[in-house]
Amino acid sequence: MHSDHLARLRQALGLDALPPELFEQALRHMSYVRERGQDELASNQRLEFLGDAVLDLVFADYLYRTRPELTEGQLTRLKAELVRKSALAAVARELNLGEHLLLGRGEESTGGREKDSLLADAVEALIGAVFVAGGWAAVCEFVMKHFDELLCETRRRRSLRDAKSRLQELLQALGAPPPLYEVVHTEGPPHDRLFHVHAVYDGRVIGVGTGSAKRDAEQEAAARALATREDWLEE
Repeated sequence: MHSDHLARLRQALGLDALPPELFEQALRHMSYVRERGQDELASNQRLEFLGDAVLDLVFADYLYRTRPELTEGQLTRLKAELVRKSALAAVARELNLGEHLLLGRGEESTGGREKDSLLADAVEALIGAVFVAGGWAAVCEFVMKHFDELLCETRRRRSLRDAKSRLQELLQALGAPPPLYEVVHTEGPPHDRLFHVHAVYDGRVIGVGTGSAKRDAEQEAAARALATREDWLEE
């Protein structure tokens, strides 16, 4: 029955060309292998090792080709965002890998199917398996398809992070002081706080933003101020 579930998942992920045994190995955690007295080489660790390196190269190649304006240091930081454990775990959840992980009883009982570390390892192992079976073209297609949302979110966050600097540079070029950022309202409990911020220039509100962190709300306010700069600069 489990093999039927894996076959349906493999088909849903568009990996019909991936050998079933390789697909299963990508989801086989070391705890499962040890519990059954199997050779450790039957776990997903070798595929994870390979997938980690392959994913690093896929993103390095992608960023090099699509972001010619970034320095080496900026490329490195951006790539680090894309391959961090929490980001990979989020992709694993989108792919529904947690439900199909092959875990030992100990990992199962401690919530292993929801652990970021195990989910991230499974994604890397799956990428390694795709590379082994299909090569560079296949793994690039797989990564670009299933990491598209992460790439878009990373571009959005980076754009917001740069907004305060760009707004300050704009005002400095005009000989004006930097804007002020005022928290006008907060809501929600301490562990789930939402900040409402105004960007203020020359006594006027030029942008508003909200975010779960004050800095994120400030960046959104700055981004909105930049988007409407023609309006408030003319006033």
